[in-house]
Amino acid sequence: MTSVAPRPASVRGPGWRPGAEPPAFAPGPITSRLHRIRELVHVVTTGPGSVRGLGTGGEIAASGADFSLIGALPPIYPEWLGDRGFCEAHGVRFPYVAGEMANGIATTRLVTALAQAEMLGFFGAAGLGPAAVERAVVSLSATLGGRPNWGVNLIHSPNEPALEENVAGLLLKHGVTAVSASAFMRLTPAVVRCAATGLTVDRAGRIVRRTRLFAKVSRPEVAASFMAPAPADLLSVLVDRGQLTEEEARLAGRVPVAEDITVEADSGGHTDNRPLGAVLPAILAMRDDAVARHRYPRPVRVGAAGGLGSPQGAAAAFALGAAYVLTGSVNQLAVESGVSDDARALLAQADLADVTMAPAADMFEQGVKVQVLRRGTLFAARASRLYETYRSYPSLAEIPGDVRSRLERDVLHASLDEIWAETRAFWTERDPAEVHRAEEDPRHQMALVFRWYLGKSSRWAIDGETSRRTDYQLWAGPAVGAFNRWTAGSFLADPRERTATQIALNLLEGAAVITRSHQARTAGVPVPAEAFAFRPRPLAGPSG
Repeated sequence: MTSVAPRPASVRGPGWRPGAEPPAFAPGPITSRLHRIRELVHVVTTGPGSVRGLGTGGEIAASGADFSLIGALPPIYPEWLGDRGFCEAHGVRFPYVAGEMANGIATTRLVTALAQAEMLGFFGAAGLGPAAVERAVVSLSATLGGRPNWGVNLIHSPNEPALEENVAGLLLKHGVTAVSASAFMRLTPAVVRCAATGLTVDRAGRIVRRTRLFAKVSRPEVAASFMAPAPADLLSVLVDRGQLTEEEARLAGRVPVAEDITVEADSGGHTDNRPLGAVLPAILAMRDDAVARHRYPRPVRVGAAGGLGSPQGAAAAFALGAAYVLTGSVNQLAVESGVSDDARALLAQADLADVTMAPAADMFEQGVKVQVLRRGTLFAARASRLYETYRSYPSLAEIPGDVRSRLERDVLHASLDEIWAETRAFWTERDPAEVHRAEEDPRHQMALVFRWYLGKSSRWAIDGETSRRTDYQLWAGPAVGAFNRWTAGSFLADPRERTATQIALNLLEGAAVITRSHQARTAGVPVPAEAFAFRPRPLAGPSG
């Protein structure tokens, strides 16, 4: 391979004259230039048909230069990878969101760290009671003050619609301005209320939103409902309840339910396991149709989530047209996350295929599944046995004795009677209607008993209950394996260095490097494979 292009005496046409640093034509120097993403780079050659290289510094000459100038690659910053409108709308510097890992795994500490780094984080309210959610909201409000770049999750709760309503109400009561709606299979009064409450018109006639709703979706039909204005029948229900004014309902008919749509591909937790390259372009096209059809004055932004555990994944999402990226699974590895050190150690050993699907606690009776860690835990297999038992028998009393004994011994480590007593006490305090329903419907009683295991398994992982390590339920997708492979041997391999901010900054910095390398390749530069690799390194935040 020729390491340096031959230099003629001069070239015709616009040219480039090097300064202190000669142009790069060999693989190593080309990689070095491309990784200096904040510098202007010139694409140069010695003449027609010659190899192309990269020059930094120097000067452009109208004629008589040593190298022909093919073009230039402007500086690139991680801040510029996504939609600038997203950053402006949410008061952030970076097009990066940390998702709402349930049961408070996305802690107030994690959300605060991301907000202070000029990114956006959502507190993981799913699975928590209203009192716990309210404590988190009060804490975040006190810590972050009037910052707009933090929010809280509202999860679809078809088995507990009152809980969904209560959480929505307290988010509005405390003026939470960013709400991430997840796992919704259809629009509900609670999510529409969050989107429509506080809608006003400014002096220029523009509709102003008090609450910025993010909708996390993986299915086109669900995406379509969030991209459309709220249905008139739901708005009428909310007006009749006194939860919306007539004016708010009228304005809600002119704007989409959500102006930020997060397309969730193969992720941890609730997922349809769809590849990002298939589902994101489809929903982007739907967005374009919806904006044109409804004549929205503002664009609907579409972000990407699922499988984003490396710079290559983040760069691919931006290249597909994502306005922002949202990470989830990898943030469990952050020191600020709510899982125990013991659980983090299990996640740190995971590879790409060390995940599987298991029944979901919140939608157990509907047969909905979540993606969880497989390696080091038997949770998925044990939870599946419980669901198969639920499908096979109409009640706890009709489970054959040998089947019941094996479940109590091998899965639950407690008797069904003991679990029902604990479950009954829990629901008596949380929602007595569930107890009444269970006493009337033996099949529902069985579902509640089996959901005890699914709920406890997540808590054991959070608390680090090592005696139940094989029962840990850890929501994870292939992104965890990708992250572990990428960080192996780097400073981010040290659990103590894995802060949410360092994870985010390195993913974005790496995505910018890979984007720059791709730009050079499309300009005809022979970019070596190593230019598309980025090793994690300690990076200074916005104040650095």
